[in-house]
Amino acid sequence: MTLHRVAYLTGEYPRASDTFIQREVAALRALGHEVLTCTVRTTGAEHLVGPEQRAEHARTFRLLDACKSPMRLIRAHLRWMANPARYARALALAWQTAPKGLRGRFYNLIYFAEAAVLADHLANEGIEHLHNHIATSSCTVAMLASELSGIAYSFTIHGPGIFFEPMHWRIDEKAARARFVACISDFCRSQLMCFADPAHWGRFHVIHCGVDPVRYAAAPHDGCHVLFVGRLAGVKGVPVLLDALGRIAPDHPGLRVTLIGDGPDRAALERQAQGLPVTFTGYRSQEEVAQALASADLFVLPSFAEGLPVVLMEALAAGVPVVTTQIAGVPELVTPGETGWLVPPGDAAALADAMARALADPERRRVMGKQGRVVVDAEFNAATEAARLSRLITGYATGIPPRDKRP
Repeated sequence: MTLHRVAYLTGEYPRASDTFIQREVAALRALGHEVLTCTVRTTGAEHLVGPEQRAEHARTFRLLDACKSPMRLIRAHLRWMANPARYARALALAWQTAPKGLRGRFYNLIYFAEAAVLADHLANEGIEHLHNHIATSSCTVAMLASELSGIAYSFTIHGPGIFFEPMHWRIDEKAARARFVACISDFCRSQLMCFADPAHWGRFHVIHCGVDPVRYAAAPHDGCHVLFVGRLAGVKGVPVLLDALGRIAPDHPGLRVTLIGDGPDRAALERQAQGLPVTFTGYRSQEEVAQALASADLFVLPSFAEGLPVVLMEALAAGVPVVTTQIAGVPELVTPGETGWLVPPGDAAALADAMARALADPERRRVMGKQGRVVVDAEFNAATEAARLSRLITGYATGIPPRDKRP
């Protein structure tokens, strides 16, 4: 049995920073699933940086836009009120899982209103399964839509933000009601297990986010081009990177650094980077990121908190060794001395030392990059991970779910 009609829901889709979701959707479609993409909020124009994003944006159902029609909102709720017991259970669930305080109750009632419209759309489209990415507000909408419609749901949990406020977002209840949960790393799975009833642990599976290795050409490794890709926000630790660059730049006259991405801290970072060989490019398409990796000699990601960064997978797929921080699920991807260097988060001196050692040894970078591509192809290939997710969706629907942590 194959479930052909699957819906995907995220808070905002497609975003330039979430290309891994687009790859997963494309891979599921290639496996024979019809995937209806849904977004709560309409994506801003700044994220539509390539043909993939523009095409997905055009075909995606926009929930808040649909909810702006009073008649559509009323019709959706009337549809589910036809089953008063189910409607009452869903409304009670929205109330019981709301964050504390009037504000939390108010927002969950808004999510309930949105869930009715989403559930109506999914039922009209003949959707058989709903999958959510990012277990915050959009997952609340998914849970309530499932309760209203009877359409089973699952979700992918990422971290780290969700684990800062796990009970605010009631990941215990979401995990209990989901058909299964896809965790992006073993570390992520362990964090979910902290808050979920052990009775549900068997339904928590590890499905990595993935990349398409064939997209990436081998990097040269014979220069001093350092690349960063990510949001220009506090959690990414870019000020630490700029501090480290200031320490090593005098000893590396050919050093150049490219920062791809945008975010709320960009203006402050541009001021801090004055006098350093740094170029800010803003967001770039998947193809442009791949081209930048093809010219990079070292990839640096000094984050303070992560799940398991897809940009590290992209760098290793391009044969670019990485310098990054020893946090969360990162050591499940990056092995020190084999595919890159791990440093303590927030330590500019350690970051500078690792970067200097990497830039001084092109041959070691070449060997590490080659091994990194092998690792990504084996464990972080988007097509393979989508096939694992497909097995979960189909297996649970047939009542014969995979029992392995990695299906």
